[in-house]
Amino acid sequence: MIERYLKTSDFSSTEEFAKGFHIQVPDNFNFAYDIVDEWATQAPNKRALCWVNEHGRHHDFTFGEIKQLSDAAASFFQSIGIGRGDMVMLMLKRRYEFWIAILGLHKIGAVAIPATHLLTPKDIEYRCNAADICAIICTEEHEMQDKINAAIPQCPTVKHRVAIDAPEDGWHDFHRGLQEAAPFVRPSAPVNSNDDIMLLYFTSGTTGNPKMVTHNYAYPLGHIVTAKYWQQLHEDSLHLTVADTGWAKVAWGKLYGQWIIGAAIFVYDHERFDAATMLRLIQDYRITSFCAPPTVYRFMVREDLSSYDLSALEHATTAGEALNPSVFEAFQKGTGLKMTEAFGQTETTPLIVTFPWVEPRPGSMGIPNPIYNLDIIRPDGSSAGVGEKGEIVIRMPEDGSHPLGLFRGYYRDEAMTRQVLHDGLYHTCDVAYRDEDGYCWFVGRTDDIIKSSGYRIGPFEVESAVMTHPSVVECAITGVPDDIRGMVVKATIVLAPEYKEKAGPDLVREIQQHVKRVTAPYKYPRLIEFVDALPKTISGKIRRVEIRQNAQ
Repeated sequence: MIERYLKTSDFSSTEEFAKGFHIQVPDNFNFAYDIVDEWATQAPNKRALCWVNEHGRHHDFTFGEIKQLSDAAASFFQSIGIGRGDMVMLMLKRRYEFWIAILGLHKIGAVAIPATHLLTPKDIEYRCNAADICAIICTEEHEMQDKINAAIPQCPTVKHRVAIDAPEDGWHDFHRGLQEAAPFVRPSAPVNSNDDIMLLYFTSGTTGNPKMVTHNYAYPLGHIVTAKYWQQLHEDSLHLTVADTGWAKVAWGKLYGQWIIGAAIFVYDHERFDAATMLRLIQDYRITSFCAPPTVYRFMVREDLSSYDLSALEHATTAGEALNPSVFEAFQKGTGLKMTEAFGQTETTPLIVTFPWVEPRPGSMGIPNPIYNLDIIRPDGSSAGVGEKGEIVIRMPEDGSHPLGLFRGYYRDEAMTRQVLHDGLYHTCDVAYRDEDGYCWFVGRTDDIIKSSGYRIGPFEVESAVMTHPSVVECAITGVPDDIRGMVVKATIVLAPEYKEKAGPDLVREIQQHVKRVTAPYKYPRLIEFVDALPKTISGKIRRVEIRQNAQ
């Protein structure tokens, strides 16, 4: 399958990749037809999806079955009036119905809006009115349906509510809709152009309302790099990415690139993460590729990894937040695998990647992805030197073309789009530096940098040092105003259970001295606060802005 889109797919160096890698984007590309249905034609019995839930249910779906079910979903959606360009929100957690529904929407040219189940009625109301959502599809859970019902009176554009199991009046039953759907006939004319919006994500902002990130129908092809050259998947892979379907990480790890490669996707449908359970799943189902944010690995390395048979695991990848070197080293010691990191945003595909030919370095994101013209710049726009911190940016092509995989803009917000996309640059607002070998190292968001006594201190480098102390489970570093130094470093720490009774001045001093030993002494946290939990966005990102506000 991949040969249809790449002239050359095997590379052994960054130079080869930069010179020879080129994605051929056909007109009117549609992932559901051109990838999923093609697999159903070529290998109808090939496993596409292995779905397991915490109650012991297990179902394998072949590409042939996925095609049939997504055809039925497309027909059902058409029957209730959903069509090209219509906005449809999916609140389906990790239910297998998500894959059926999103492909059905692709097949009719509608816009899929994945959303988390954690939304409140107010959140739902905001999203429906901001994007003119016409339909919401959710799980069978009455609590979720109640939240949607509470929001609906304030959402005049929503015409249809669909649930996996919908006993209430005013709701469509998704499975009944599939069963009763007329045979689907693919429209004779294309249902989309490459520039049409296919996906819309509401990003979880640390301030203000979420932005609406739009991706077009060519976007899935950008994730060839994700699946083949970062996760290193092949047609016999069984890949597990730990992510709820409401987040963009699903587009990175549970759908597009994986099925272009022909790998099978493993889904564990659960409510609460448990490290021991996750390790048993990797063992029992012989999962070959695993991807999770560093937080998941932090809990996994606290288990006895030697008590699990992880021999089927070929690759382990991580993204979503910066990886602490101590976690990298503990996982390698327990499994023999070196985690490979990547960096990107909801607005992009991977920008910085630890490629197969690159030796992973603990704490480094990898090297710039040559499909983007990536740079690290000073405030004046000039390129930063080796070891110099600057903002990660994409230099846009001079011919006016748009890089494959980069978002098309923030929906209905030209001003916000211009803030990050102007003067030939896309600004990520993330700070990093590049070492003498070209590896990139994350520092923090532009507004998270701490300026103390003339030093510029990135929160991640201090967090990495704090995290090496055995008492620390999670940590957030922020700056606190100081009359003498301008700002001082503060560590807000969640302690391991066995250390909670020891919280006090002695443990504060012990952590401070520990940090002085493992990093430059000027970076040590002069203030330390122990808390039960860190404030986070609904996507799990630490809200440093809230910690800063609480300290004032």
